[in-house]
Amino acid sequence: MTILQDYSIPDAPLTELGLAQCKQLQEDLRRDLPLADEIDLIVVSPLRRTLQTAQGGLGWLIERGVPVELHAEWQENSDKPCDTGTAVETIQPHFPTLSFATVDPAFPAKTGHYTFSQTAILHRGETCRAWLRARPEKVIAVVSHSGFLRVGVSNAAYANADYRVFDFAKEDDVEAAAEANPGNRLIEWELTREKGGGRGQSPKGWFGPESQPWPTTDTTTHLAPASAPVPVPVPVPVPAVPTVELNGVAHVPDDVPKQTAEEVTPEVPN
Repeated sequence: MTILQDYSIPDAPLTELGLAQCKQLQEDLRRDLPLADEIDLIVVSPLRRTLQTAQGGLGWLIERGVPVELHAEWQENSDKPCDTGTAVETIQPHFPTLSFATVDPAFPAKTGHYTFSQTAILHRGETCRAWLRARPEKVIAVVSHSGFLRVGVSNAAYANADYRVFDFAKEDDVEAAAEANPGNRLIEWELTREKGGGRGQSPKGWFGPESQPWPTTDTTTHLAPASAPVPVPVPVPVPAVPTVELNGVAHVPDDVPKQTAEEVTPEVPN
């Protein structure tokens, strides 16, 4: 949760409640999700609240040496001040133990790939799933935002500081085969789907693009093909990887949080 749930605060930090929720998240993950100890990559949106969520909720893994990569592609949907990041040269000194080398130089601009439009966000979500699928790691934690995770990535809702676990669809998945990029389809673990998130605090059900209030005009053009992941890793054929998606506890968003796994990607919304 961010300060006073005020959407006009630029890149708002977590409140004391939000920091406490991060601490509880870490305790719950260590106690209830053995898979969390197998996480071998942490991917984080470079907004202030997600950086704080990663440090507070996954701190034991970071201290152990699990690599952390910051990627602007996982930022929140809207172009409100609270969902717009801070220039790297300004925010980096506040997080000296994290490397910002992987952050897109375009950040924090809300243009092009990051425009607040249905076209851009659905494209960005597909690109992020393709990027995760190409990674060589087996278990990936994603610390992102409820809105983007919900409509762009997993079509599941996330409460603050909750998480979900997904696998990528297998090649013989009939439902996934009907999609444009069937290998990028996420299948949620029953463990978190039936419970309403790993902590049992998230709404159940399927949440599509209609769950997001979109701008009335969509003028997005010239987006790169979704089949080309960004930032560009060397594509490596790998078995399905579990993905744990965590909802950061920064602010109470306009849209709801979500998470993923076969790459087990823990996603923490904020």
